[in-house]
Amino acid sequence: MSPTLSPQSLALAQTLVRMNTVSANSNLQLIDLAQSHLAALGVKSRITYNAERTKANLFATLGEGKPAGVIVSGHTDTVPWDGQDWSVDPLSATVQNERLYGRGSADMKSFIAIALSNARRFLESDSPFAVHFAFSYEEEIGCFGVKELIADMRDAGIKPLACIVGEPTSMVPAIAHKGVYRYRCCVRGKEAHSSLTPKSVNAIEMAARVVGKVRDMAEGFERSEPRYEGFDVPFSTASVGQFHGGIADNVVPRDAEFRYEFRDLPTADAKRMQADVRAYAEGLEPAMKKVAPDAGFSFETICEIPSFLGAATDPVTLLAQRLAGEDRTTLVAFGTEAGLFKNAGIPTVVCGPGSIEQAHQPDEFVSLEQLARCELFMERLATSHTIG
Repeated sequence: MSPTLSPQSLALAQTLVRMNTVSANSNLQLIDLAQSHLAALGVKSRITYNAERTKANLFATLGEGKPAGVIVSGHTDTVPWDGQDWSVDPLSATVQNERLYGRGSADMKSFIAIALSNARRFLESDSPFAVHFAFSYEEEIGCFGVKELIADMRDAGIKPLACIVGEPTSMVPAIAHKGVYRYRCCVRGKEAHSSLTPKSVNAIEMAARVVGKVRDMAEGFERSEPRYEGFDVPFSTASVGQFHGGIADNVVPRDAEFRYEFRDLPTADAKRMQADVRAYAEGLEPAMKKVAPDAGFSFETICEIPSFLGAATDPVTLLAQRLAGEDRTTLVAFGTEAGLFKNAGIPTVVCGPGSIEQAHQPDEFVSLEQLARCELFMERLATSHTIG
């Protein structure tokens, strides 16, 4: 018999989807709702804010006093929908054809809603471990919020047994994903009339050489990096996403900039990749500085999201399989907060409703069947007495 989704969970998922928490906006409306929902049950929440206090993380323990707990983790922000061709209002939370539509329905407000909807169940559980809710900000632009949440948790002496990150995996536990490392490179050259190029340093041309280096690295990964089977692309990748420079056809450009990223296998070294790019750029600088002493390259880190590598035999993976009723595991190509939790010493797995194929897309949706499976997952967690 197929599981059924409770009306309360669906209604709460619709409420969260209707909140515009695109990463550029505040998420406080959602955090306030979650905090109030838990406060009505007598649960206190730990709130950590960004520097401007426009965004916040929430951490709450259901089962205070129990020796340790399992984190149920989700991010509250979404990607924008500007320029996408939607057939429904992205904030409508429309239910059609057994699907919940709207931005964040799959990625990943529905998971948060179902966790909150089952809060009372966790409180009343006789399980020997607590359940922690960890809801973060700015995951979509670099996993910035969860870093503050983990630091606060560490400072408070909270040492969870395990973490379940509810990103959309179709309720199949995921035990690995690639990292995401993004950088901005700014090039300063020396402008001149285009008839006097020997007296100039062409910032676009210098930038293009480094762009070529990134492309050479990408081809090298594809050609010779040891494969990690199970990923859609079983090797690390590198790509340039933006390039800007120049003001006129007859002016040698003084400035240029570009942005690029590495998506590294869990077995690769993204920091080494970036070090290779910087070393190549530094090798170009002496010739540039002969013409203009202040010419050169500067680099800015946009985000560094570490890869994640668990194992099928990890107790938290076995727990997720049991809760999801799955004997499989999977690998996912997208980045999550799992690597940060794992690097903090917390055994972690990724498992949540919906598919990444719908996330970030026009008419994003999650099926009600997936949400019902997620609710059964939460019900089983509330009655679980062991990890693994």
